[in-house]
Amino acid sequence: MPNDLKILTGNANPDLACKVSEHLNIPLLDSMVTTFGDGEIMVQINENIRGADVFVIQPTCKPVNDNLMELLLIIDALKRASARRITAVIPYYGYARQDRKVQPRVPISSKLVADLLTAAGTNRVLTIDLHAGQIQGFFNIPVDHLYAAPVLRDYFKNKCDKNTVIVSPDAGGVERARDFAKRLGASLAIVDKRREAANVSKVMHVIGDVKDKEAIILDDMIDTAGTTTQAAQALFDNGAIKVYAACTHGVLSGPAIDRINNSLLEEVVVTDTIPMSEKTARCSKLKVLSIAPLLAEAIKRIHEETTISSLFV
Repeated sequence: MPNDLKILTGNANPDLACKVSEHLNIPLLDSMVTTFGDGEIMVQINENIRGADVFVIQPTCKPVNDNLMELLLIIDALKRASARRITAVIPYYGYARQDRKVQPRVPISSKLVADLLTAAGTNRVLTIDLHAGQIQGFFNIPVDHLYAAPVLRDYFKNKCDKNTVIVSPDAGGVERARDFAKRLGASLAIVDKRREAANVSKVMHVIGDVKDKEAIILDDMIDTAGTTTQAAQALFDNGAIKVYAACTHGVLSGPAIDRINNSLLEEVVVTDTIPMSEKTARCSKLKVLSIAPLLAEAIKRIHEETTISSLFV
């Protein structure tokens, strides 16, 4: 592979960056991302990157603001060091849930983040399973939006049969669940959910036949796990015999792990777009799949200027 391809990471998810580096057989760029005593972030690139094609792997997960600021400063450092092209690889795009005005006098935060990334000097963005697809339009630079569905499907394909039903936990995820079900030859169901406040939801009823079936609740992220565990209870109440949950981004904040441990869920499958905390890693119901091979292949194709369309299926 041409030697002008460089991979760099901040402190958000270095394990994922190392896995991508191993798949590409390219060492991570020698750099330092640290803080001063007052919390200011300091970035230093310790190699010549003039004319290089640099990919910065940095999800903007918790602590969101620190990781976002790291990413912006890394991009600025690369720009000032004369990198030829800078691609922000953001497996998990923070602030994505604030993609529109849902009430008066609130910001559209995901648009602001897009503007900040562009102003810092980003030439291209590579991300996975945006919470809202229209966020791609917030950028005036190319955005490659990958999906983790192939990784999740490979895991579940041996578990699925005609007795399996894929469940969307809300109306917004129906298209994702329908495509997943079609490719696995499974049926589809929907949980009618009404959100009464941020991170608070109430499951109303199940649309579709789940009686005597194994159900897989499919979502783009699991945050506090309230929706997921309530959906699992609703599915059992409607006759499901076993319930799994699967998502791309395991945010798993607040009471999420306790809720999962105390729920009827058989297993919760997530990818490593977000690093697992020590408590999360000890959860026996949690299965983490790596997104690194998908990211590595996308980076390789973008660098070589070849199509990545086949990665979207």
